[in-house]
Amino acid sequence: MSKSALYTGTGDAGMTSLVGGERVRKNSVRLEAYGTIDEFSSALGVIASDKDCVEEVRGQILNVQNELFNIGCYLATEPKGEQAACMSLTPERIGEVEGWIDALDEQTPKINAFVLPGGCGLASKAHMARVICRRAERRIFDLAEEAYVDPAVVRYINRLSDYLFILARYFNFIKGVDEIVWKK
Repeated sequence: MSKSALYTGTGDAGMTSLVGGERVRKNSVRLEAYGTIDEFSSALGVIASDKDCVEEVRGQILNVQNELFNIGCYLATEPKGEQAACMSLTPERIGEVEGWIDALDEQTPKINAFVLPGGCGLASKAHMARVICRRAERRIFDLAEEAYVDPAVVRYINRLSDYLFILARYFNFIKGVDEIVWKK
Protein backbone atom coordinates (compact mmCIF):
# COMPACT_ATOMS: atom_id res chain seq x y z
CA MET A 1 0.00 0.00 0.00
CA SER A 2 1.36 3.43 -0.91
CA LYS A 3 1.68 6.29 1.58
CA SER A 4 -1.13 8.84 1.51
CA ALA A 5 -0.30 12.38 0.43
CA LEU A 6 -2.57 13.66 3.21
CA TYR A 7 0.21 13.61 5.78
CA THR A 8 3.86 14.53 5.55
CA GLY A 9 5.01 14.73 9.16
CA THR A 10 6.71 18.06 8.44
CA GLY A 11 4.37 19.86 10.86
CA ASP A 12 4.92 17.57 13.81
CA ALA A 13 7.41 19.97 15.41
CA GLY A 14 4.99 22.91 15.40
CA MET A 15 5.94 24.45 12.06
CA THR A 16 3.97 24.64 8.81
CA SER A 17 4.42 26.14 5.36
CA LEU A 18 2.71 29.18 3.92
CA VAL A 19 1.56 29.17 0.30
CA GLY A 20 4.96 30.45 -0.92
CA GLY A 21 6.88 27.81 1.06
CA GLU A 22 7.98 29.98 3.99
CA ARG A 23 7.97 28.03 7.26
CA VAL A 24 6.13 29.57 10.23
CA ARG A 25 5.06 28.45 13.69
CA LYS A 26 1.61 26.88 13.82
CA ASN A 27 0.54 29.49 16.36
CA SER A 28 1.70 32.48 14.30
CA VAL A 29 -0.80 35.30 13.86
CA ARG A 30 -0.92 34.62 10.11
CA LEU A 31 -1.82 30.97 10.69
CA GLU A 32 -4.35 31.95 13.36
CA ALA A 33 -5.98 34.32 10.86
CA TYR A 34 -6.37 31.91 7.98
CA GLY A 35 -7.06 28.97 10.29
CA THR A 36 -9.98 30.84 11.83
CA ILE A 37 -11.26 31.62 8.32
CA ASP A 38 -11.21 27.85 7.67
CA GLU A 39 -13.07 27.23 10.93
CA PHE A 40 -15.63 29.87 9.95
CA SER A 41 -16.17 28.24 6.56
CA SER A 42 -16.73 24.89 8.26
CA ALA A 43 -19.36 26.45 10.54
CA LEU A 44 -21.11 27.79 7.44
CA GLY A 45 -21.05 24.28 5.98
CA VAL A 46 -22.97 23.05 9.03
CA ILE A 47 -25.72 25.58 8.26
CA ALA A 48 -25.83 24.77 4.55
CA SER A 49 -25.96 21.02 5.15
CA ASP A 50 -28.97 21.30 7.46
CA LYS A 51 -32.00 19.74 5.78
CA ASP A 52 -34.11 22.77 6.73
CA CYS A 53 -31.76 25.33 5.19
CA VAL A 54 -33.50 27.43 2.53
CA GLU A 55 -32.07 26.74 -0.94
CA GLU A 56 -31.36 30.43 -1.63
CA VAL A 57 -29.41 30.68 1.63
CA ARG A 58 -27.54 27.48 0.80
CA GLY A 59 -26.42 29.11 -2.45
CA GLN A 60 -25.34 32.27 -0.65
CA ILE A 61 -23.33 30.24 1.82
CA LEU A 62 -21.59 28.31 -0.96
CA ASN A 63 -20.73 31.65 -2.56
CA VAL A 64 -19.27 32.86 0.76
CA GLN A 65 -17.34 29.62 1.35
CA ASN A 66 -15.67 29.99 -2.05
CA GLU A 67 -14.71 33.57 -1.22
CA LEU A 68 -13.44 32.51 2.22
CA PHE A 69 -11.17 29.99 0.48
CA ASN A 70 -9.76 32.87 -1.59
CA ILE A 71 -9.31 34.94 1.58
CA GLY A 72 -7.62 32.02 3.33
CA CYS A 73 -5.18 31.68 0.43
CA TYR A 74 -4.54 35.43 0.51
CA LEU A 75 -3.87 35.36 4.26
CA ALA A 76 -1.66 32.25 3.92
CA THR A 77 0.60 34.01 1.43
CA GLU A 78 3.42 36.22 2.62
CA PRO A 79 2.83 39.43 0.62
CA LYS A 80 5.44 40.24 -2.04
CA GLY A 81 4.45 43.91 -2.26
CA GLU A 82 3.80 46.53 0.36
CA GLN A 83 0.04 46.51 -0.18
CA ALA A 84 -0.97 43.27 -1.84
CA ALA A 85 -4.68 43.15 -2.67
CA CYS A 86 -7.01 40.22 -2.23
CA MET A 87 -7.85 40.13 -5.94
CA SER A 88 -11.17 38.31 -5.69
CA LEU A 89 -12.68 40.82 -3.26
CA THR A 90 -14.31 43.57 -5.28
CA PRO A 91 -16.68 46.28 -4.06
CA GLU A 92 -19.41 44.34 -5.88
CA ARG A 93 -18.71 41.26 -3.73
CA ILE A 94 -19.19 43.27 -0.56
CA GLY A 95 -22.28 44.93 -2.07
CA GLU A 96 -23.71 41.50 -2.81
CA VAL A 97 -23.59 40.58 0.89
CA GLU A 98 -25.13 43.93 1.78
CA GLY A 99 -27.96 43.12 -0.64
CA TRP A 100 -28.56 39.79 1.12
CA ILE A 101 -28.65 41.60 4.46
CA ASP A 102 -31.16 44.14 3.17
CA ALA A 103 -33.40 41.44 1.67
CA LEU A 104 -33.44 39.38 4.87
CA ASP A 105 -33.98 42.47 7.00
CA GLU A 106 -37.06 43.37 4.91
CA GLN A 107 -38.54 39.90 5.52
CA THR A 108 -37.88 39.89 9.26
CA PRO A 109 -39.81 41.83 11.94
CA LYS A 110 -38.04 44.94 13.15
CA ILE A 111 -35.82 44.38 16.13
CA ASN A 112 -36.87 46.15 19.33
CA ALA A 113 -34.59 44.57 21.93
CA PHE A 114 -31.19 42.95 22.25
CA VAL A 115 -31.43 39.37 20.98
CA LEU A 116 -29.66 36.50 22.71
CA PRO A 117 -28.19 33.73 20.55
CA GLY A 118 -30.54 30.79 20.19
CA GLY A 119 -33.99 29.89 19.00
CA CYS A 120 -34.39 27.20 16.38
CA GLY A 121 -31.50 24.94 15.41
CA LEU A 122 -30.61 26.86 12.25
CA ALA A 123 -30.65 30.19 14.09
CA SER A 124 -28.36 28.77 16.75
CA LYS A 125 -25.98 27.51 14.04
CA ALA A 126 -26.02 30.95 12.38
CA HIS A 127 -25.21 32.61 15.71
CA MET A 128 -22.34 30.16 16.26
CA ALA A 129 -20.98 30.92 12.78
CA ARG A 130 -21.37 34.64 13.51
CA VAL A 131 -19.16 34.53 16.60
CA ILE A 132 -16.55 32.46 14.75
CA CYS A 133 -16.69 35.12 12.04
CA ARG A 134 -16.07 37.80 14.69
CA ARG A 135 -13.11 35.81 16.00
CA ALA A 136 -11.72 35.61 12.46
CA GLU A 137 -12.07 39.38 12.23
CA ARG A 138 -10.08 39.80 15.47
CA ARG A 139 -7.36 37.42 14.24
CA ILE A 140 -7.14 39.39 10.98
CA PHE A 141 -6.66 42.59 12.97
CA ASP A 142 -3.90 40.83 14.94
CA LEU A 143 -2.21 40.00 11.63
CA ALA A 144 -2.71 43.57 10.38
CA GLU A 145 -0.54 44.78 13.28
CA GLU A 146 2.37 42.81 11.76
CA ALA A 147 1.69 42.87 8.03
CA TYR A 148 -0.48 44.63 5.49
CA VAL A 149 -3.99 43.19 5.12
CA ASP A 150 -6.25 44.42 2.33
CA PRO A 151 -9.01 46.51 4.01
CA ALA A 152 -11.54 44.81 1.71
CA VAL A 153 -10.94 41.58 3.65
CA VAL A 154 -11.95 43.25 6.92
CA ARG A 155 -15.00 44.89 5.31
CA TYR A 156 -16.16 41.58 3.83
CA ILE A 157 -15.74 39.65 7.09
CA ASN A 158 -17.50 42.43 9.02
CA ARG A 159 -20.46 42.30 6.61
CA LEU A 160 -20.64 38.54 6.97
CA SER A 161 -21.13 38.79 10.72
CA ASP A 162 -24.00 41.21 10.08
CA TYR A 163 -25.40 38.79 7.49
CA LEU A 164 -25.29 35.93 9.97
CA PHE A 165 -27.03 37.97 12.65
CA ILE A 166 -29.97 38.78 10.36
CA LEU A 167 -29.88 35.22 8.98
CA ALA A 168 -30.36 33.86 12.51
CA ARG A 169 -33.30 36.22 13.01
CA TYR A 170 -34.73 35.17 9.63
CA PHE A 171 -34.46 31.46 10.48
CA ASN A 172 -36.32 32.00 13.75
CA PHE A 173 -38.98 34.02 11.93
CA ILE A 174 -39.66 31.48 9.16
CA LYS A 175 -39.69 28.63 11.70
CA GLY A 176 -42.14 30.53 13.93
CA VAL A 177 -39.73 30.51 16.87
CA ASP A 178 -39.74 33.52 19.18
CA GLU A 179 -36.41 35.21 19.59
CA ILE A 180 -34.85 35.16 23.01
CA VAL A 181 -34.52 38.75 24.19
CA TRP A 182 -32.12 40.05 26.77
CA LYS A 183 -33.73 40.84 30.10
CA LYS A 184 -31.84 43.41 32.15
